[in-house]
Amino acid sequence: MLINTANLDLAFKGFQAKYNDGLSKAAIYWDKIAMKVNSASRDETYGWIGQMPAFREWVGPRVVKNLSAQKFTITNRKFESTIAIKREDFADDRLGTFAPVFANMGELSRQHPEELVMGLLRDGFTTKCYDNQNFFDSVHVYEQNGAVTAVSNVQAGAGPAWYLLDTSHEIKPLIFQERETYQLQSLVADTDDTVFYNDEYLYGIRARVNAGYGLWQLAYGSKAALTPVNYAAARAAMMGFRSDTGRILGIKPTVMVVPPALESDALTLLNTENGSAGATNPWKGTAELIVTPFVL
Repeated sequence: MLINTANLDLAFKGFQAKYNDGLSKAAIYWDKIAMKVNSASRDETYGWIGQMPAFREWVGPRVVKNLSAQKFTITNRKFESTIAIKREDFADDRLGTFAPVFANMGELSRQHPEELVMGLLRDGFTTKCYDNQNFFDSVHVYEQNGAVTAVSNVQAGAGPAWYLLDTSHEIKPLIFQERETYQLQSLVADTDDTVFYNDEYLYGIRARVNAGYGLWQLAYGSKAALTPVNYAAARAAMMGFRSDTGRILGIKPTVMVVPPALESDALTLLNTENGSAGATNPWKGTAELIVTPFVL
């Protein structure tokens, strides 16, 4: 293959096509449990989390709520993935052998938000959210009529963690923030240092994104056994959650996220007509199931 600008451009277009092919095929679930925010700056501050005002009878002037009373900032992070192709592979017309590599890079780009978002669930037992408590914690609080009440969105245990989420609202339990989307780039000019000194061309993905926590009230984390009793307790607890000002939020779990080790238990709980004793299973179809290794 003659190495010139035209052929290098043609090769990049081929690599881009394979990348896009992989980008379109990878299965993802993060968009079911996180809201995507297009970031316009280095970071984004979410001052409204936890501060949505309830309706009140309009007597006298309006009562204006301050949406910046509590702030949670998500700072964008840069990510990259880069490979090198030797110049002789171009010269020997071996570019076809790299097609699967670029398709895989596309798959990884599509799955990277999945890693970030699902990783938030995994780390939620030890990572703080907007109220300065761990996302899954036993001491979240709300205040009503001057009284402060502690609330738990966690179930203790020693097993693999499973999660219940309410994803039916515009505000989701998690946030995926994108400043610059995943983009395939190349470094192939003869004047580039890498090409001149190493005799190889570089192709890489770059992105500037991050993920963070939304409302803890929309999520419940458990390390207890995935049994009908524990599932019922988690659902009941979530449906009683209130806003920081004591307003009932009307939460109803819609999604369950489990690691592969709990797939069988989750399928039995959510998909079977009858329980182990033959009685009708009341929990069939009460949540959409997501099985993912990214919570490990």
